[in-house]
Amino acid sequence: MEHLSTRGLPRLSWIDTLYSNFNYNTDGYDGDAAEDRKSQDGSETMPFIDESPTMSPQLCARGPDGEPVSPMPHEGLLPGGDIEKGLEMKKLVLSGFLASEEIYINQLDALRVPMKPLKATATTSQPVLTIQQIETIFYKIQDIFEIHKEFYDDLFPHIQQWDDKVTVGHLFQKLASQLGVYKAFIDNYKVAVETAEKCSQANSQFQKISEDLKVKGPKDSKDHTSSVTMEALLYKPIDRVTRSTLVLHDLLKHTPKDHPDFPLLQDALRISQTFLSSINEEIDPRRTAVTTPKGEARQLVKDGFLVEVSEGSRKLRHVFLFTDLLLCAKMKKTAVGKHQQYDCKWYIPLADLTFQTLDDSDSCPHVQTMPEHEIEEMKTKISAIKSEIQKEKKAVKGQSRALDRLRKKMNEQESCLLLHSPTIPFRIHNKHGKSYLFLLSSDYERSEWREAIQKLQKKDLQACVLSSVELQVLTGSCFKLRTVHNIPVTSNKDDEEIPGLYGFLHVIVRSAKGFKESANLYCTLEVDSFGYFVSKAKTRVFRDTTEPQWNEEFEIELEGSQCLRILCYEKCYDKSKLNKDDNEIVDKIMGKGQVQLDPQTVQSKNWHMDVIEMNGIKVEFSMKFTSRDLSLKRTPSKKQSGVFGVKISVVTKRERSKVPYIVRQCIEEVEKRGIDEVGIYRISGVATDIQALKAAFDANTKDILVMLSDMDINAIAGTLKLYFRELPEPLLTDRLYPAFMEGIALSDPAAKENCMMHLLRSLPDPNLITFLSLLEHLKRVAEKEPINKMSLHNLATVFGPTLLRPSESESSKGHVTLASDIWSHDVMAQVQVLLYYLQHPPISFTELKRNTLYFSTDV
Repeated sequence: MEHLSTRGLPRLSWIDTLYSNFNYNTDGYDGDAAEDRKSQDGSETMPFIDESPTMSPQLCARGPDGEPVSPMPHEGLLPGGDIEKGLEMKKLVLSGFLASEEIYINQLDALRVPMKPLKATATTSQPVLTIQQIETIFYKIQDIFEIHKEFYDDLFPHIQQWDDKVTVGHLFQKLASQLGVYKAFIDNYKVAVETAEKCSQANSQFQKISEDLKVKGPKDSKDHTSSVTMEALLYKPIDRVTRSTLVLHDLLKHTPKDHPDFPLLQDALRISQTFLSSINEEIDPRRTAVTTPKGEARQLVKDGFLVEVSEGSRKLRHVFLFTDLLLCAKMKKTAVGKHQQYDCKWYIPLADLTFQTLDDSDSCPHVQTMPEHEIEEMKTKISAIKSEIQKEKKAVKGQSRALDRLRKKMNEQESCLLLHSPTIPFRIHNKHGKSYLFLLSSDYERSEWREAIQKLQKKDLQACVLSSVELQVLTGSCFKLRTVHNIPVTSNKDDEEIPGLYGFLHVIVRSAKGFKESANLYCTLEVDSFGYFVSKAKTRVFRDTTEPQWNEEFEIELEGSQCLRILCYEKCYDKSKLNKDDNEIVDKIMGKGQVQLDPQTVQSKNWHMDVIEMNGIKVEFSMKFTSRDLSLKRTPSKKQSGVFGVKISVVTKRERSKVPYIVRQCIEEVEKRGIDEVGIYRISGVATDIQALKAAFDANTKDILVMLSDMDINAIAGTLKLYFRELPEPLLTDRLYPAFMEGIALSDPAAKENCMMHLLRSLPDPNLITFLSLLEHLKRVAEKEPINKMSLHNLATVFGPTLLRPSESESSKGHVTLASDIWSHDVMAQVQVLLYYLQHPPISFTELKRNTLYFSTDV
């Protein structure tokens, strides 16, 4: 079979190619014309079929009465007496198809060749492409290759041992069941080509690779390889899909009606035709399900896992947003090996959907919340299981029952955490019926869902009521249409996937451009943590401007994070214009964007400049990363002046005070105007403000009180944390650290009480009095938890490692193992120590000292 080069041929859009393969007339498809057509590579064209349940009878051709008519023009096409000849023709069609499959597999393989070396360099200091770029360009190529390699290997022996009893219909059905991969590829195609083009322009090494990919020729071909561009090869799957029905037509034409293959091939052709005719005539098509009431193609726009509050409890749902309705589904429980399916819980036509307002929220159900300490315990367990998995992997170097058990246990813990961590309400209302409540972990997600729905609602939508059959078809289509396949837990990720970052990300939010009107603008920063997103920092409001210049630095703690999000808001001061949706965020989101935290990029000592584009707005920022061990490393005191980095006993003696002045003033200011602030001590203060306060306290500036009254409250909270972090030894001392670790691990309550009180008594007086002052302050902060969202456990998590983590000299003696994971055993023990004292009844310095004789001195 002659292999023809595609170079020099005019490029048709893939939609043009699609329609060039059909010759529609009043009598249907022209099968004879199709038989004469050849693909550009000289082989018979590839039949790609779809057995997807996405296709409804509604999409079939309709007669004058509106009823579906069969698209099958093939019944009875095989005259009697020609059966033997027909089977021989069928073999020829299949042989030609097999030959084209070989060429196609070689083309896919040529795309696969550069993938591994590109991925290998992505983790080096000089990557050719980033992991994200590689995944975008080569999206689904590996999956498509494996599908067709398996199909080829299964079909080949059937052609070799051909007789009238050979059946191939089941192979086409299997191929059809995997058509969802092609839908995903088509959706990504435009982005893949654009990314490849940009990367070629930016990187000469990649340009050379993409311009000269070697494709192996067929086994019996004299030409061993041919050179093809990456763009041409990326088009091949698109080209394959657009020519999907031709071979099926020909196979049916030469298959007797009573042959076992006939009904299978007939059904495959019907689905294949429907699939092709339902694809949008756009370069970037969306996944298509059944038609809307207006006769347009119903498309999947967005899907994902959300937590729904149903009957007072949390349920994990898969939510699908189609062009005219929102469908909430859950995965049915099926036996192992059986085909997975979704069960529809409810749907709302977008024409009837509204977002519930504050006035209606009284009817919303009470939301169950898991205690903060249980959430943190789950994180501890997950981290411990991760460590066990790593040890087991090294020990067995492959799969083992123990490894499977550990992964199952981790999946359970992570799934439970994802179910119970979201708290931001997203209420949806059917104006003719019920209301529904979802809980999200981030305002970013809520904004994405709301915007996607509102964009669709701008169109002329009609309300619809689906029949039970239509609903069944639509729900059945969800399994193949979905773009999000797994909940975001570690056990669903590849072992080779880059682990997240643990430590501190320093971010400077510099400026923004692109606003059309002056507004009061600010940004918030979010990072992912254990599969969900957490808000970590907020800039000040830059008032009445189109070009805010924040230039604010934040230190954000990372817990295995892989992504940074920036949201830009317009602050609303006019209460008459408040957006009452959801009773949570009243400020308007102007734009949002995110950036992957590539370890190679951010782990350098230098600042990395970047820009996030969002709805025409550009936010400029810089970032750099410091590992947790480095950021919390204590250094011996080298100075006697100032207060930061100076022993607490030296400071109190100099000041003639029981508690350092800086601690007293920061506590007083936080209690005066920050105790109601959401996330106080958790939300980062501006780094430049904190450094200014640090310098003022060190210099004992006279106007320090004026500075404190003018400064953002999060900066004051940050200054207090920084003071304790920079002490040359922790407030609870290096000497007593091992005893604190042993005491908190005691099981007997009386023994623990005896030990923990004795340890406090053993502290130097300045340390003890300062600790008790801080303890009472944190308890007062926690009393306002309904307003500030800071529980005792939250506060213990923030301050525990800061007050207990040993200095470098002590940690090197083996008292503590420094782990990269923030939720390591020692860090969690440090949190538990502080939590113990926070949960304890008030501790008086005088009483503590008076009761010395009642307690053992053995620690």
